[in-house]
Amino acid sequence: MRSPRTLFVSVLAATATVAAAVVCVVSGPAAAAQGCRVDYLPNVWTGGFTAAVHVAPGDTAVNGWTVTWTYPGDQRITGAWNAVVTQSGSAVTARNASWNAGVPAGGSTEFGVQGTVGAGAPAPTGFALDGVPCNGAAPSPTGSPSPSPTASPTPTGSPTGPPPAGCAGAVLCDGFENQTGTTPAGDWSVVNPDCAGAGRAVVDGATAHSGSRAVRIDGAGGYCNHVFVRSTRDLGALGAVRYGRFWVRHSTALPTDHVTLLAMTDAADGNRDLRMGGQNGALQWNRASDDATLPEQSPAGVALSLPLPTGRWSCLEFMVDGGTGQLRTWLDGAAVTGLTADGVPTHDIDGQWYNRTWRPRLTDLKLGWESYGGGADTLWFDDVALGTTRIGC
Repeated sequence: MRSPRTLFVSVLAATATVAAAVVCVVSGPAAAAQGCRVDYLPNVWTGGFTAAVHVAPGDTAVNGWTVTWTYPGDQRITGAWNAVVTQSGSAVTARNASWNAGVPAGGSTEFGVQGTVGAGAPAPTGFALDGVPCNGAAPSPTGSPSPSPTASPTPTGSPTGPPPAGCAGAVLCDGFENQTGTTPAGDWSVVNPDCAGAGRAVVDGATAHSGSRAVRIDGAGGYCNHVFVRSTRDLGALGAVRYGRFWVRHSTALPTDHVTLLAMTDAADGNRDLRMGGQNGALQWNRASDDATLPEQSPAGVALSLPLPTGRWSCLEFMVDGGTGQLRTWLDGAAVTGLTADGVPTHDIDGQWYNRTWRPRLTDLKLGWESYGGGADTLWFDDVALGTTRIGC
């Protein structure tokens, strides 16, 4: 069975009993929520949405938590993961799952929701933890949570401007706006692993996720056309745990053949790359040293991953923990079950991944294209970030 950390929880219809239960709080809620913060990171498309919800209790540990907020629009939650979530009208209540009830002081946890939306999807308001307003909001006179002024805005189309707030605290935070030529330079260098061919990397001023520039990769098919842009920044401050975030847009559906769009050198694995890309039409991770894949390339394993949408910007996030040998992946804010290595070998997912001890020590970051068959693609990368905590989309 899959680790409960990635269990998908069906949302129950709110009842009067549930509505009454959610007003109960753990003992000492004011202390538990002192300095608390809730970050709501949405991804919206026509008719639907997902959102990752990051909860930090602040100065005091909690053991069992309830997060509430209000939707001012017509969002209706249909499912959730890593929490039990109910909705009554515009009011939403999320309660911890059994495995993530305890959050230490200064720590955090995360859950996600998905749902439907009609014409409007304004940002939710009134975030509270155990009945106490978060994000610096003061309690309202009636004791009900007051609207939060810092809820993440709901994106519509392709946003403009700088990378999202919070990226500035990352070790690497780059939207390529400081690139002045057509060839990536400065904080990025063009590299061709193994051999150089028809693939090329250019700074593109016509297509960008934010601002006015992105890096375009013209990825040719065939083994010898590998091309990447590699960060020249010192990434040593990341330590054993690194969180990454980048926006990517591409033109051609992932092929059956193995391809790579992100690579990171692993000093603990003979300086071979840990690679994110695709195979059998879906996203996958791959270890260059032994060709192990995550998920396993069985029909059941591939079905637990997702294709990378074409013709639009997608947000890819990942976490690699070198101390525990674990890996997490999010697409547009939603965790991907098949791209999760949780330390416990699971057939069709990470059974092959843990055929040996894996404790990566990653030293760089490369974005680009490797094809090991006939696959060709044109890709754009923008708003790239690496940090020691999750950055979000």
